[in-house]
Amino acid sequence: MNPFRFPIARLALTSAAVLVATCVSRAAPVVGQPAPDFALTDINGQSHRLSEYKGRIVVLEWTNPECPIVRKHYESGNLPSLQKAAVADGTVWLSINSGHPGSQGDFDGAAVQSWLRSHSAAPTAYFRDLDGRVGRLYGATATPNMFVIAADGTLAYAGAIDSIASANPSDIARATNYVRAALDALKAGRAVAVTASRPYGCSVKY
Repeated sequence: MNPFRFPIARLALTSAAVLVATCVSRAAPVVGQPAPDFALTDINGQSHRLSEYKGRIVVLEWTNPECPIVRKHYESGNLPSLQKAAVADGTVWLSINSGHPGSQGDFDGAAVQSWLRSHSAAPTAYFRDLDGRVGRLYGATATPNMFVIAADGTLAYAGAIDSIASANPSDIARATNYVRAALDALKAGRAVAVTASRPYGCSVKY
């Protein structure tokens, strides 16, 4: 397997934050097919089941607060602003950390809340998928790894947040944001133009 490599600017990456798209042993869900159902309990103790949100667009965001690429998109305001716009428009936004206990970015509930507040983030819910069950179900390989699910429950997009695999925040403005484009298309009743891409970021810490 070849690592997904790209230019790095401004951010020092450690060996614990290698930018790769790691293969997962089981098949990932297929765009155009029903998104796999799952149930998780969020950091506030509330249970959520994906199928409960049928009839609404859902975004799944695999995250790791200590990953440099996640930091790029949060510290720049890119992901928080996208979350706010999507949620205000009726979309359900579920952030999931599938890192094993004690792994990089495995914050407890209080630390997650503090991190979300410090970045003005606005997901509908945040989950610690500590056994990696849901991450493996979706074949999530990187943080961030994004999935957009249409209101009918089918997977409409899977992959990177945008088109420029870089750690440089200045690249955000000139990148095509695939998640925003998919949400706009679904809301307008149009076909999603780019339905899949290769995610970039830190490996999910299963």
